[in-house]
Amino acid sequence: MLKWRKRCATFGWAGLQDQTRRPSKSPQQYKTRTRVIVLRVRQSLEKRAVGLLGAREVQRELARHHLVPTVPGLTTIKRWLRQAGLVHSKVSPPSAVWYPEPSFAPSFVLHAMDWTARYLEGGEKVFAFHTVEAQTRALGQTLTTDKSTASVRRHAVQVWQTLGLPKGLQLDNDSAFTGGEKTARRFGEFVRLCLYLGIEPVFTPPGEPKRNWLVEGLNGLWARGFWERGRFHSVAEVERKSRKFVQWYMSQYCPPALSGLTPAQARRGVKRQRLIVRQLRTVPAALPITAGRLHFIRQVSPEGTIRILGERWNAGKGLAYQYVWATVVTHCRRLEIYHRRSERARTRLIKVHAYEIPEPVRRLRSEYKR
Repeated sequence: MLKWRKRCATFGWAGLQDQTRRPSKSPQQYKTRTRVIVLRVRQSLEKRAVGLLGAREVQRELARHHLVPTVPGLTTIKRWLRQAGLVHSKVSPPSAVWYPEPSFAPSFVLHAMDWTARYLEGGEKVFAFHTVEAQTRALGQTLTTDKSTASVRRHAVQVWQTLGLPKGLQLDNDSAFTGGEKTARRFGEFVRLCLYLGIEPVFTPPGEPKRNWLVEGLNGLWARGFWERGRFHSVAEVERKSRKFVQWYMSQYCPPALSGLTPAQARRGVKRQRLIVRQLRTVPAALPITAGRLHFIRQVSPEGTIRILGERWNAGKGLAYQYVWATVVTHCRRLEIYHRRSERARTRLIKVHAYEIPEPVRRLRSEYKR
């Protein structure tokens, strides 16, 4: 009560109003120069080949090199970085978004390809390449000691001679498949081979192996039904014994999707255009880019972009965390981005970008048109 009487006597009625509680002095108020140094440190970290970029790493860099008299706290650094647009507030993705699965229609024969690796008793690594046909669940397998582009090509050629040439080939983003993304718009050797043979690669979203579930499930089945039931000392031994697994899978195993049929039974009466030896001899050593399509299923970033072959493309901020289907049409030198909000919704063409290719695009040979 005494406090209020003194305030009233000193300031009058105005002294009875609420007073600010902000301290008259702020010992942690940083100079503008400190803020500028923080932003410069963050930008220098981005230019390094390796390392982290977060507020904690900025704080450590300031302390390590004694760049400022007083190192700011993490909260302050995060606020400055956010205000400068160097970091973005996290946006929670929607609980469920539509994923555009490739078609299994009879007119679009789809294969799914992947590899899985295991170690032999002596420490040597063995790679098992698997390709599964979506419609019949037929399997092609090869084994090798690496996952180079040459090994991918050998596997694919062998499969296409037995199972036939697909129209679409679903893959993940391994550099052996894509050719790598260090150089923008680089068409790898395997991509060129697919286009030359009239095959349309379909690349699943990076970091989402479950999207290639057709062949990922087969990898697991091979591990449980074969690898974990034996001990192997050489690649030749694995290759010899794994043939029994392929025979069992084709003639005895009944995939759930085939309603009681085996893959061998599902393939009866099915006609496929197979790759023949004569055609293989005419494939040039230096493969050109052939007229065709490459497909990329991508999740849109919070900034509204997608990444394809080493480049970012605008899809629209309104589609953040949604999945889109992007198609490079080589003979039109065009990138088309499609979106579908739900199973019931219609697919819409939402963006078209010019996609210049710095070399000639050859016509697809008539024998590979399907």
